Amino acid sequence: MRNLKLFRILEFGDIQAPGKPQCFCLRTEQETVIIGSEHGLMEVDPVTREVKNEIPLVAEGFLPDDGSGCIVGIQDLLDQESVCVATASGDVILCNLSTHQLECVGSVASGISVMSWSPDQELVLLVTGQQTLVMMTKDFEPIMEQKIHQDDFGESKFVTVGWGRKETQFHGSEGRQAAFQMQMHESALPWDDHKPQVTWRGDGQFFAVSVVCPETGARKVRVWNREFALQSTSEPVAGLGPALAWKPSGSLIASTQDKPNQQDVVFFEKNGLLRGHFTLPFLKDEVKVNDLLWNADSTVLAVWVEDLQREENSTLKTYVQLWTVGNYHWYLKQSLPFSTCGKSKIVSLMWDPVTPYRLHVLCQGWHYLCYDWHWTTDRSSGENSSDMANVAVIDGNRVLVTVFRQSIVPPPMCTYRLLLPHPANQVMFFAHPKKSNDLAILDASNQVSVYKCDDSPSVDPTVRLGAVGGNGFKVSLKTPHLEKRYKIQFENSEDQEVNPLKLSLLTWIQEDIFLAVSHSGSSSQSVIHHLTMAPSETDDEQGQLNISSSVTVDGVIISLCCNSKTKSVALQLAGGQILRYLWESASLAVAPWKNPGGVPVRFPYPCTQTELAVIGGEECVLGLTDRCRFFINDSEVASNITSFAVYDEFLLLTTHSHTCQCFRLTDSSFKTLQAGLSSSHMSHGETLRKVERGSRIVTVVPQDTKLVLQMPRGNLEVVCHRALVLAQIRKWLDKLMFKEAFECMRKLRINLNLIHDHNPKVFLENVEAFIRQIDSVNHINLFFTELKEEDVTKTMYPPPVTSAVQLPGDPEGRKVDLICDTMRAAMENINPHKYCLSILTSHVKKTTPELEIVLQKVHELQGTGNVPPAPDAVSAEEALKYLLLLVDVNDLYDHSLGTYDFDLVLMVAEKSQKDPKEYLPFLNTLKKMETNYQRFTIDKYLKRYEKAIRHLSKCGPEYFPECLNLIKDKNLYNEALKLYPPNSQQYKDISVAYGEHLMQERLYEPGGLVFARCGAHEKALDAFLACGSWQQALCAAAQLHLSRDQLAGFGRSLAGKLVEQRKHRDAATVLEQYAQDYEEAVLLLLEGAAWEEALRLVYKYNRLDIIETNIKPSILEAQKNYMAFLDSQTATFSRHKKRLLVVRELKEQAQQAHLDDDVPRGRESDLFSETSSVVSGSDMSGKYPHSNSRISARSSKNRRKAERKKHSLKEGSPLEDLALLEALNEVVQGTEKLKDEIHQILKVLFLFEFDEKGRELQKAFEDTLQLMERSLPEIWTLTHQQNSAAPVLGPNSTANSIMASYQQQKTSVPVLDAELFIPPKINQKTQWKLNLLE
Repeated sequence: MRNLKLFRILEFGDIQAPGKPQCFCLRTEQETVIIGSEHGLMEVDPVTREVKNEIPLVAEGFLPDDGSGCIVGIQDLLDQESVCVATASGDVILCNLSTHQLECVGSVASGISVMSWSPDQELVLLVTGQQTLVMMTKDFEPIMEQKIHQDDFGESKFVTVGWGRKETQFHGSEGRQAAFQMQMHESALPWDDHKPQVTWRGDGQFFAVSVVCPETGARKVRVWNREFALQSTSEPVAGLGPALAWKPSGSLIASTQDKPNQQDVVFFEKNGLLRGHFTLPFLKDEVKVNDLLWNADSTVLAVWVEDLQREENSTLKTYVQLWTVGNYHWYLKQSLPFSTCGKSKIVSLMWDPVTPYRLHVLCQGWHYLCYDWHWTTDRSSGENSSDMANVAVIDGNRVLVTVFRQSIVPPPMCTYRLLLPHPANQVMFFAHPKKSNDLAILDASNQVSVYKCDDSPSVDPTVRLGAVGGNGFKVSLKTPHLEKRYKIQFENSEDQEVNPLKLSLLTWIQEDIFLAVSHSGSSSQSVIHHLTMAPSETDDEQGQLNISSSVTVDGVIISLCCNSKTKSVALQLAGGQILRYLWESASLAVAPWKNPGGVPVRFPYPCTQTELAVIGGEECVLGLTDRCRFFINDSEVASNITSFAVYDEFLLLTTHSHTCQCFRLTDSSFKTLQAGLSSSHMSHGETLRKVERGSRIVTVVPQDTKLVLQMPRGNLEVVCHRALVLAQIRKWLDKLMFKEAFECMRKLRINLNLIHDHNPKVFLENVEAFIRQIDSVNHINLFFTELKEEDVTKTMYPPPVTSAVQLPGDPEGRKVDLICDTMRAAMENINPHKYCLSILTSHVKKTTPELEIVLQKVHELQGTGNVPPAPDAVSAEEALKYLLLLVDVNDLYDHSLGTYDFDLVLMVAEKSQKDPKEYLPFLNTLKKMETNYQRFTIDKYLKRYEKAIRHLSKCGPEYFPECLNLIKDKNLYNEALKLYPPNSQQYKDISVAYGEHLMQERLYEPGGLVFARCGAHEKALDAFLACGSWQQALCAAAQLHLSRDQLAGFGRSLAGKLVEQRKHRDAATVLEQYAQDYEEAVLLLLEGAAWEEALRLVYKYNRLDIIETNIKPSILEAQKNYMAFLDSQTATFSRHKKRLLVVRELKEQAQQAHLDDDVPRGRESDLFSETSSVVSGSDMSGKYPHSNSRISARSSKNRRKAERKKHSLKEGSPLEDLALLEALNEVVQGTEKLKDEIHQILKVLFLFEFDEKGRELQKAFEDTLQLMERSLPEIWTLTHQQNSAAPVLGPNSTANSIMASYQQQKTSVPVLDAELFIPPKINQKTQWKLNLLE
């Protein structure tokens, strides 16, 4: 849906040269034009309008003096820096333009009619006057000569498959005589010049020749390959014209055909068969086709036609038409009318071989024109909902308009057609934002047709509906009507006759004012014209567009864009400069466009599409080149953009990576846009969307969510870009347009939580408006079902950066409950009957579904059966049926049963799939029970056991055993104890059961407390004995009123258990106080090293003899044991430390040796395969045969066994270093724990004058501690820990070395053993020494 728009025109016509031009060619590297005439060659620079070279051919005798000479072909030879010229007399001349040297490289006596070079300039083909083809190399060495007329079909002759002769076939209505009819060959067209035509395929592998057959007089097309072998001959085509052009892409050969009522451009395949055509917009025998030309990328076909003389003294014209194809439909995009007399008569035209859309035209009066075209999409630019998102497509005398707001009509169809008297060349929509549907069309006769979309009762015959309406259907579409046609009045009509496109870049800026640009033919200047509509005397009379004012600009203007909001017009010059045109000012000034830094903006490359947009508060110029480079002002933002469009505050772009990105311009800057479009920074969320390969933006529907894209093959695709959708939804929600927002979100699958989360406070304040706008129970229910506690503005749809700060939601996470309650209140206030189902949904969707309330409401509906229902009321049956869609029927049945209302239960059960044989006997049984026991049975059935025992407790003492069993079965002791008074027997029975339960769970102390509380002292005594709580046990024993002997015996047994638990002090206390056995108590204290407590008892009972008999020997024995233990600890510590250092040194040596094996040994090291790293890993693990990987953990016994074996102190084990660290850690911690015991024994050693023993013990303990303190930094080193854990990386590393280091790390440092590398702590503040011994 694109049109060809004039990008730049280059023109000069003041060359003073003799004769008339005959043909021309291009020198692409020098950007000059070589023109041939009957006198010689002339090289001209079209930019500077200077004559570079003149090479006369008459003086050298190659052309006759009388001016009758003719040049049939000119070709610039890039590699030879020369020009090859062929004359009709038969000479082939090589002209060196730098030395002006002429060389005749060949001559044909019969003359030359055509010279054609292959596209790669390796071969040259000559058509001689004797109707032969001569092929030569680029050095003009003959390869072969063949006759142009061949009797053979060619190598690609069709093969019959033997399905019978033609005479035996069925011929339908023509009858059998059709098999014997001889085919009649029509002669060539009357205006055919009978000259051969040659065309090459784009790759130079084939060429086609169109020639008039001398036998039949009709034209034929023959295809030859590069080796000069005939491939095929075209099928007989009546009225075949001389024009011939092979599509550069190689698929089709274009020619023309005169038919009885029309003239077509037809296409041949390489095998000579016809394939497709399109009709030229002329009558039969009205024009002749002089030539057909494909552009370099095969997208545009230029048709050069000329009027035939039909009446005397009639004005004849020549037309250059540009045709394109899309969706198998051929569009006439441009029609350039030239005169056939005078200096404006076309001599030759050609496409540029390098720039695809550049057309060169040479006229007879030495007038040269160069047109640069580019693709553009003509769309309306309004931004409110009144804009219909119109897109206009030029198709000859018709303009096809598609209204995308109402319907998506794929091309070549359209919504409506505008019929014009002449072919259209340019379409423009009114730039006014409120009248953007009005459009104006500039046709080939320089006439502007203005169509307006206002309320006009009359039917315009020039407007025809397309793919909409017809066949009795009513069209709800406001079509435009032709207001008037205006003829543009030029000041100089002579120039107009030469250049048919005098004005370009026509722009409709005001109601009666157009802007247009013209170019000077004699200088590099452009003129901006203000075209004003002149009023006419009558409405039917043709109006005029007069040039009211003009502004001259130094430079060639190649693009013009305007902003309807800011009233700015940006002009782009051919040199890249951007100018600001102040058309509203009185002086009509033109000033350089400056960026925010005050520097004039200049595009590095000419941009074919320019737009104005406000980015970050600054108005900027956006440009896109034909090479997909995208600029904002003079900064290149991206280099992979295929199309872009500016809509409202958004910039939409499609990229080569098949994505469509949408940026909010108010939040963006140059850097953010550049970062968002860079390939390394792939944006996510609502900014980016994947699209089909090759998609281009057609238009954006204003105040809607539609983005229309066109695929390369021509079909359309409408997407709703997430950024546009969310922006539009936010606008609707801000305006409280809930219905539009809801419909859009429902259709496009946007989470409906956004309606609330966008602004919770506003939504809750306008709940009634929301309900009234939606006005649909189903839609409100849909809203309820999608509610969730998540705030979607923080997760799924984060708001734009500059949006207002949203109010926080409910901090307690009660969003769903709050919405349900608020909306339910509003619906009950508006119409509780109409919104009955929605009210039920609000109860069900709460965080804790209120099913009982829902069932009660349904029951109330059933109870109002005798009352006449409201018009929009819902019956109980409908409500229940709907409720079953939201809630599982079994859950609903259970909840109805939990209400103890059997009518409600029956109502739910009848709607379920339950068998009445299942629930009716159960319900009948329940009805016969006493109320409390009935409710107990229901609660037990529903597994509501707390309620069940509450109801059962009210049934009387005879049901207590059943209640107690239920309490024991479901562990409801705490709840049951609350139901009975503390002094009741039931309370005691429950407590005893509770205590027994705790005893089974090995919770002896809580069980004992429960027993003690309820008075079960014997059970309490057993529980306290089991848990070792001797104080509580003695209390329980006291409450059992035991005798003195029983209490003493109990005390001795209790002391024995305490000794087993190594609680010697507690055991001594029990023996002394309850068994009155202080001697045994002293012995227990000595056993537990409680020296001071033992002395206290000795002195209390005045048994000083025990000091000599027991205490002193015990102290000396303890000192001896401590000394032996310290010696053992010191020896173990030193041995493990020494072995650890040796193990570490061995591991470092092994690792270094392994790395040395993997050092690159030269260039051949790069040839090793990747499998070498695998071998390295297996070798590394093979060094430790006792691998830990075979340990199985199938049982707890095996796991414990594995834990014991994991850190083995056996020399050579893989984890020996960790085992040594673990052992050293245990030695240090064991020694640290002795400080308090050493301090206690040192005091009693000093007390009983064992000073030497005390000093010896103190010295030994101090030496042991100092040894460990000195060794800690050496054993637990941070450097070793890092070295063992860090992989070997760096420039000298190889794959093998890195793999080996990771394997070493995996083997030596398991993750679970990381705590072993933390050194143990020795508390220096603990005071254990006795200074009296120093």
